[in-house]
Amino acid sequence: MPKHFHEIRDPIHVFIRLDTDERSVLDSRPFQRLRYVHQLALTYLVYPGATHRRFEHSLGVMELAGRVFDIVTARDNVDSAMRDLLPTDDALRYWRRVLRMAALCHDIGHLPFSHAGEELLPEGWTHERLTSENIRSDEMQNIWTALSPPLRADDIVKLAVGPKVLRSVSFSDWETVLAEIIVGNAFGVDRMDYLLRDSYHAGVMYGRFDHFRLIDTLRILPPGEDGDRTPMLGIEQGGLQSAEALLLARYFMFAQLYFHPVRRIYDIHLRDYLRAWLHAGQYSINLTDHLSLTDNDVLFAIQRAARDSALPEHDPARRIVERDHFRLLYERNPIDIRTNIDAARAVYKAACDTFPESLVRYDSVVQRNVPIDFPVLTSDGRIVSSLDLSDTLNNVPVAKADYVFIAPEHRDTAKRWLETNRDTIIAPKEEVE
Repeated sequence: MPKHFHEIRDPIHVFIRLDTDERSVLDSRPFQRLRYVHQLALTYLVYPGATHRRFEHSLGVMELAGRVFDIVTARDNVDSAMRDLLPTDDALRYWRRVLRMAALCHDIGHLPFSHAGEELLPEGWTHERLTSENIRSDEMQNIWTALSPPLRADDIVKLAVGPKVLRSVSFSDWETVLAEIIVGNAFGVDRMDYLLRDSYHAGVMYGRFDHFRLIDTLRILPPGEDGDRTPMLGIEQGGLQSAEALLLARYFMFAQLYFHPVRRIYDIHLRDYLRAWLHAGQYSINLTDHLSLTDNDVLFAIQRAARDSALPEHDPARRIVERDHFRLLYERNPIDIRTNIDAARAVYKAACDTFPESLVRYDSVVQRNVPIDFPVLTSDGRIVSSLDLSDTLNNVPVAKADYVFIAPEHRDTAKRWLETNRDTIIAPKEEVE
């Protein structure tokens, strides 16, 4: 059967192109479910335009993965020391197909509202593990084996979730580099797409960077002079400023959007609701249950619970529906941290002693996986650490947030209480004693 090519309009990449085989994955149940999973949970209650879904993000990741693969495997772009890493032409075509399929499927294990309720999975389970189970499911296996040539589900899983998740699985150097294209800390296209897409839909500028220049200068580079690393994605020196812009964009998106206090409290209310609504307070890891549960189902149940005060999940549901969320009482600030590094937690504990504990919430979050060290191919042919070339990368900040929230009916009283007692509350214990 001849392959046909399809084009999908996209606000980030203009056109996303896929062939008939990739279209068969797009039409599968696990992938179509992503049409009904919000990329940023309830962020649209704060940023009204942020209603985008995992569906279009996954298409964007596939598009970028294909572009990066074509750049880094182009013969003129391959470092002489890396020539033996590349497989033969037939194998190269196989792995390009695997990479794009893995990019397309990398998020099919996401729960309703994406990351917001992931901690409600049973111990040892993550959305990456559910992704792996979905890729190996009978429905998806039928797709992989029907392709010509057939694809191995285990190869797709490796590239979709990477060695940091599959710690007990052996990766070749080639597989490690390909997985890095999707989920790598420095140049993973998953990260590139979500920064560009989230920024666009939220209506902010923080997440933008020159991804065209960045991708054009990506290279597979050998270990540096210490020789203790496997080959990895690096960059030509001419793309270093684009890499700096990517990392700064990520910092600003976390500081300004992902860690926005109202966005964070809606996540907390959503988790409170799900704990009361889900059986035993946890998501099911059964694939049939997983595929049948989307944001639509949860939102319908939230609307119902908001109207029925007899239901145990009524209060968090009502707060979401009526936008009666807890209000910010205290947030991390450098002045108080110089006095007490745990100032926010001290305020939380004191608030719980003064007001009903059920009406106080504490939230502490730190930006993870802040990558700053990667190989750079200099204009004179040397391979050096990015930290040796970039003052910016040596000083990229880490976004952190600590919040104490309180129910709106107590906000005014609590603010007066905190103003009166702040110095005593945040003082280190030994100083108080």
